[in-house]
Amino acid sequence: MTFQTYSLFVLSVIMISFGHVENRLNLLQLQNDIDKLKADFNSSHSDVADGGPIFTERLSSWTERNEKRIILSQIISMYLKMLENTDRSKAHVRNISEELHTLKESLSDGSKKMEDLKDLTKLQMSDLKIQRKAVNELFSVLQKLGDPSSSHKRKRSQFQRLCRC
Repeated sequence: MTFQTYSLFVLSVIMISFGHVENRLNLLQLQNDIDKLKADFNSSHSDVADGGPIFTERLSSWTERNEKRIILSQIISMYLKMLENTDRSKAHVRNISEELHTLKESLSDGSKKMEDLKDLTKLQMSDLKIQRKAVNELFSVLQKLGDPSSSHKRKRSQFQRLCRC
């Protein structure tokens, strides 16, 4: 799959998954804008295929809708960051950026969850005060993991997916 194809694929999955495609024309306009962006970036260059895809492969391991919101919010942020350094006077760049901003707003809970994960990695677990707090919360954390209502809910949703009821 070329960069051009998977860029459209990623944006299409995001938009369709979260109900942001009002009609096929909107997606076709976005495809035209992305084609212009591909030309701006010379994405038909041979090195684009080196190392495989950067986003679509990661999406496959995130299967639950709420999980996908986390990774998709991060992917959208990365696209927006990339587009910050492009020529904003071009209509196709503005259109893509606007659509991505709209999607980012709809994924704000995913962004918050991503920030929570980043904050956890910054905790200094060698700090005695943090260790004390962590030990005080250990039972509550284990209770949440062992909560039968959360596992029952998950089993029910898995069953519904399997039986296609």
